[in-house]
Amino acid sequence: MPLTAGTPLGSFEIVSPLGAGGMGEVYRARHLKLGRDVAIKVLPSDLASDPQRRHRFEREARAASALNHPNIVTIHDIDEHDGIHYIAMELVEGRTLRELLAGAPLPVGRLLALAPQIAEGLAKAHAAGIVHRDLKPENLMVTDDGLVKILDFGLAKLAPPSAKVGSDVTTVEQATRAGVVLGTVPYMSPEQAASRPVDFRSDQFSFGSILYEMATGRRAFRKDTTPQTLAAIIEGEPEPVGRLNRRLPAPLIAIIERCLAKDPEKRFASTRDLAAALQTVPERPAASPIRRRVFWTVAGLVAIGLAWALLPNASRLWRSLTPGASAPAIQAVAVLPLQNLSGDPEQEYFADGMTEALITDLARIGALKVISHSSAMRYKGTKAPLADIARELGVDALIEGSALRVGDRVRITAQLVDPRTQQALWADSYERAMEDVLRLQSQVAQAVAREIRITVTPEEQRQLASTRAVKPAVHEAYLKGMFYLNKLTPEGFERGLAHLNQAVAADAEDPLAHAGLALLYSQIGSHVPAPPPDAFSKARAAALRALELDDTLAEAHAALAQIQLYHDWDWPSAERSFKRALELNPNSAPAHAHYAWYLNLFGHQTEALAEMRKAQAVDPLTAIWTCWLGDLRWSEGRYDEALEHIGRALELDPDLPWAHYMSGLVHAAKGEYKEALAAHEKAVAGLPSLRASFGYYYALMGRRKEAREIAAEIAGAPGHGDALDLAKIHLALGEEDEAFRWLDVAYEKRLPFTPWTRNLPPFAPLRADPRFRELLQRMKLPV
Repeated sequence: MPLTAGTPLGSFEIVSPLGAGGMGEVYRARHLKLGRDVAIKVLPSDLASDPQRRHRFEREARAASALNHPNIVTIHDIDEHDGIHYIAMELVEGRTLRELLAGAPLPVGRLLALAPQIAEGLAKAHAAGIVHRDLKPENLMVTDDGLVKILDFGLAKLAPPSAKVGSDVTTVEQATRAGVVLGTVPYMSPEQAASRPVDFRSDQFSFGSILYEMATGRRAFRKDTTPQTLAAIIEGEPEPVGRLNRRLPAPLIAIIERCLAKDPEKRFASTRDLAAALQTVPERPAASPIRRRVFWTVAGLVAIGLAWALLPNASRLWRSLTPGASAPAIQAVAVLPLQNLSGDPEQEYFADGMTEALITDLARIGALKVISHSSAMRYKGTKAPLADIARELGVDALIEGSALRVGDRVRITAQLVDPRTQQALWADSYERAMEDVLRLQSQVAQAVAREIRITVTPEEQRQLASTRAVKPAVHEAYLKGMFYLNKLTPEGFERGLAHLNQAVAADAEDPLAHAGLALLYSQIGSHVPAPPPDAFSKARAAALRALELDDTLAEAHAALAQIQLYHDWDWPSAERSFKRALELNPNSAPAHAHYAWYLNLFGHQTEALAEMRKAQAVDPLTAIWTCWLGDLRWSEGRYDEALEHIGRALELDPDLPWAHYMSGLVHAAKGEYKEALAAHEKAVAGLPSLRASFGYYYALMGRRKEAREIAAEIAGAPGHGDALDLAKIHLALGEEDEAFRWLDVAYEKRLPFTPWTRNLPPFAPLRADPRFRELLQRMKLPV
């Protein structure tokens, strides 16, 4: 079982968990005598009883402890305490290479600072006769000062000093189960993937795969399935690395291609040679002498003629004149909450509104991942290091700045920051009259897009350039309405509604105000207990009016899609509206998430999961999307995976009622009723309207009297908002006729989630009943 803080372990005391892998759990611990923090790797108790596994664990320590090198983690001790086998090693503070990559290529300068260190560490191991065999970005730690440490020699196999090259194998019955290939598939060498003998050159191939990913942001060999990936490693060729990144120096391209040679004989004769070759790679691609003379002549003339005029933007000029310079590859950004410079707390809505508007404009660019407003706002008022924020959000760059409104004038300052170097890549200030605030927002977004050199399609360019004048009082009311809507609380809905109605009353021709009302009413209608009966009709009227005024508003299309999905049950129209919303704003987390539920309803589970993960990617700190990933897995019957996602959602938001609610449903599906009740108690503490599901759990547990009491209580309440819960209770009691009676009520009242009875686990016993098939037909769903 996991060790807790304070647990003694020989000369050490456990401080906190750090992680876990196939060969052990890792903890931060403190040496009691020296007061030094170390990392402790503990062999799980279920493996400690296996002599072969224990031997392999100890072999890892012996292999790594023999390698005294700055780029290899240092082993301090190996011991056993009260039956617990562990290794004490150097505690490396920093980020893994996987975290640094975050799906994007590294700048060439950064790559050339890290890669030689990895090669030097490998060269040391190979000279000692040790092959790592599981080299991957997760096993490479980079400290804050740029030092690389190779971790986890758990799959290394000591070769006798006199062993012939090629004597090591990847399928070793003494090391693991017979026929199991050791390693991580995307980074295996062809000989490793084919279970052929391997030597140090296998690590060179794995290193080449890592270099390829560092240079391009893409894996060299990545297919849909593991067998396809293995086949590609053995027989296929990756897309030429130089085609994917034209800033790479030719010597670096040659090194990557040589490491990735299928024939080990064509790789480097020694890893020391590989490390030496990396040390000689220039940071910039070479230019011809004539080209260099022409370039510097032109650059000099331009610099002399324009230096004074362009001095404030000298860094931008330098980068534009030096196309070979190493600039960060920016494919994902986050706009941090703009600072309110007014000093007036009542003006917070304006700074927050400008933040959201800038996010919305940038989110129109399909080639750019833009973190959503809800995740970005988590950092309001915090002093967290920019590098930590970028890592948590999975972005390459951050936009920070300020907003100020004085009278009828608006000023926004913004700067684009590389979080790794803390350097501003670009900065500027904009000021306009309040009536031109939309043009100001668009101007900032276009400047950012130009600076990061992201591809903007002609349609996206038209959207960014298409602005209109606003009435200051109307736009102010709209900003206040959205400020309160984004709080997602009953009080926030009430105050947001007042401000948005005020905006519409002041200017019935403002499409943003109508779109805001549509989003608010659709949110109330689909996700608020006992919503007003006219919520969806008001949402529809507002959405249609917004689209009549401006049919390029993604928010209006998204609101209409939710109405068509959860209330109208107009499936073709819902799909069209979702697709149009995502076409206009590819970075809309709510649109991706709700479209996922549409796909789930029709059994397109792979696509549904992909859409929910997109929502999670652009809004990583909002727990509900991670919770809904668990919900989707629950609908498939994959209960353990569902609990993993729900657990991560609760790490983000320990008080999220829906996560506790889903945890209860999943535990109940597994027959773990004690855990289900405990989870549901937490759900009800945050959202009392969820109490009805206690009746369902009691029915499953055979506590029929208590189940009937809750059923009678909620059946007597007005509105029949809990008709689906009543159907679940009676179905669990074995009373199918009564369950169908309440399903008919849910259908007649058009309760938003009635269609999903088609594939949710509690209703599985009804699927063979003709009455259930008839219900699905009434909702125009596949039977």
